[in-house]
Amino acid sequence: MARDMSDKDILKMELDQLKKEVSTSRTAVSATAPELIAYAETQSAEDPLIKGVPEDKNPFKEKGGCIIT
Repeated sequence: MARDMSDKDILKMELDQLKKEVSTSRTAVSATAPELIAYAETQSAEDPLIKGVPEDKNPFKEKGGCIIT
């Protein structure tokens, strides 16, 4: 796509993108971190990565073992 465009067109696209990024509202991490922590703590009881998956519902459980004699 960029090969079909002139340098002027590419610079115009970059300028448009930068204008969009400048107009995007931003929030400080210090303001949003407590909300993220609270959300993660409320969801941790249902999180399979923290709680684990019951053996009967684990789709990756080995069906059988390998016995070498």
